[in-house]
Amino acid sequence: MKNVDLKTLQLLVAVCDHGNIKRAAAQEHIEPSAISKRIAQLEEALGTPLLVRERRGVTPTPAGLTVLEHARTMMFTMDRLENDVASFSAGAKGHVLMLASASAIAESLLDDVAAFMREPAHRNIKVDIEERYSRDLVRELRAGVGSVGVCWLSADLQGLKHRPYRGDQLAVAVHADHPLANCRTLRFDQTLDHEHVGLPPSAAVHAMLHRAAARVDRTVAYRVIVSNFDAAFRVVAANLALSVVPAEVGSSYARLHGIKVIPLTDAWARRRFAVCFRDFDSLQPAAQKMVEHLEARAAAEGEPS
Repeated sequence: MKNVDLKTLQLLVAVCDHGNIKRAAAQEHIEPSAISKRIAQLEEALGTPLLVRERRGVTPTPAGLTVLEHARTMMFTMDRLENDVASFSAGAKGHVLMLASASAIAESLLDDVAAFMREPAHRNIKVDIEERYSRDLVRELRAGVGSVGVCWLSADLQGLKHRPYRGDQLAVAVHADHPLANCRTLRFDQTLDHEHVGLPPSAAVHAMLHRAAARVDRTVAYRVIVSNFDAAFRVVAANLALSVVPAEVGSSYARLHGIKVIPLTDAWARRRFAVCFRDFDSLQPAAQKMVEHLEARAAAEGEPS
């Protein structure tokens, strides 16, 4: 594998995208025979065929699909590297890679980051926000992937420093015709006689709800598992199940889909978020400014520390 170069991987991606070596060669301005030779050398280095060569074109083998996935990731990383370096040469003063939980992104984080970027002093700071489950976010921050994270304060933040951020309130989203729709507030255990739509088991809220159900010797009956809040609200809007969601997010969907959002009174339903990082003094100045900005935005809104 030491002799595998990025150009060969780029050519493999082009061939798979076109399904044809000749068309890929035209795109890459290289002779088809040169592409065939490079890919053959790559197959020899890996010890397995990557392409099925047929009269009308080529298709990747299972091994080829695996290599293709990694090749695309590497191409994306190289593009980002080039863009980030180019931004510095154009006068950019920093780049913040932020990892955030779905709840944080769906609530106030994007507005807070937008306010940061609108400030004249920050006009040359680039910000990328990538969604992660809280446990993955913490692991990646520890490993040096990303500089700043926003997740639940209840996550295992061992090895990281953190500053207080905003809080939120969990609520139950139900269709207007649901049996619970006329309730003004609910305890979580009152929802357990009804089917839920929830996020995957890797999401922190999934474990939280199962712990809450176990405390009353019950389980959560999931009718549907979805990957994001938007999908959860669509299931609720179809009156197929209820969902436990952040109240702030639910209020937006309620207006669009006629959904009722009912606050949960359980103590654990009031959550706190944190801005976390490995070491504040080691952060780039742009990331330090972002941490201070998010902390200040939360304080200005009266969020308790």
